[in-house]
Amino acid sequence: MLLALPAIQGLFAPLRIKPLQGAIEEPDTPALGLKAWWDAAFQLQAEAWLNHHVGFRPLWIRTNNQINYSFFNKAGARGVVVGKQRYLFEENYIKAYYGSDFIGKDSIGRRMDRLEFISETLQRQGKLLLLVFAAGKGSYYSEYIPEDRVQERGTTNHQIYLQEAQRRGIPVLDFHTYFLKQKNTSAYPLYPQYGIHWSEYGMALAGDSLIRRIEQQCGWRLPRISWERVEWKQPRGADCDIAGGMNLLWNMKSFPMAYPELQFESDKGKQRPAVLVISDSFYWGLFNFGISRSFNPGHFWFYNHEVYPKQLGVERTVKQLKLLEEIARHDVVVIMATEATLPKLGWGFIESASTELGYEGSADRVK
Repeated sequence: MLLALPAIQGLFAPLRIKPLQGAIEEPDTPALGLKAWWDAAFQLQAEAWLNHHVGFRPLWIRTNNQINYSFFNKAGARGVVVGKQRYLFEENYIKAYYGSDFIGKDSIGRRMDRLEFISETLQRQGKLLLLVFAAGKGSYYSEYIPEDRVQERGTTNHQIYLQEAQRRGIPVLDFHTYFLKQKNTSAYPLYPQYGIHWSEYGMALAGDSLIRRIEQQCGWRLPRISWERVEWKQPRGADCDIAGGMNLLWNMKSFPMAYPELQFESDKGKQRPAVLVISDSFYWGLFNFGISRSFNPGHFWFYNHEVYPKQLGVERTVKQLKLLEEIARHDVVVIMATEATLPKLGWGFIESASTELGYEGSADRVK
């Protein structure tokens, strides 16, 4: 009976088992053919498919992950590091904090040459380019990085990008530095213990600041966000996204987090500029709570690849669009990245847009 239970569960699923979270790759259904049989491709596909669909698989994985976490302080999720007092990090944020992923002053200088050209070109057209540095957990909670990951800190990408942007007069909104300054004085936590992104409260502050900065730079008055009531509760959603991806048996308890009930002003008598945002996952929170209600339209190019919102439910990619036409129909272009994704800032947009706008290179480089 014990041997038969997994097969019965796999075939008929009489018991409801909580599915695994995270990026789960579904193996292809094995295709039987003479060639696939003789070169063992069918057998390998069948083995992978059966292993993935065996009954109680999520339960076995969660049990294994819970044992590793509870007794050995190890995470069952790829790239996740368990820090002091069980603060969770993604490895790339630790590398970014110590400068292990530093791409060099010359590489940053060449990219900023192009970004400066884009900014000046858009400015002549009455448009705004805004560079936004999102907060990073490696820097924000550096005191909780585990001892076996501690090293001498070197030059970081954020330091050089910020210096170059300020030197060139490129408009910058630096949440990375601001969050660190507010860490001990903020009314509510700006970063969660078990999440990789800023807290929902921190995200609300970032959204409000983004709207006000666009107002300041362009002389407009946009519909702003506000909140009068803040709920205190155990982390949910993005505030425990790493914990969810670890797929443990039991939920992880943490300190309470703040959840403001956001409201938008009426757009009557206000401007709603067309805003294009090229960003990593840090913009998802802003996009999901509806910051686009302050913009008209508001488009989000996720890693300069996927285009949101979808039109009629159809998925689109940036490669399907005409770049110059997209730039022309937007009033503001925002490029945002957290410390872990700064090595690839813009994800090709800066290079493509500058070339399309007529960039011919510059002798100006970081010395």
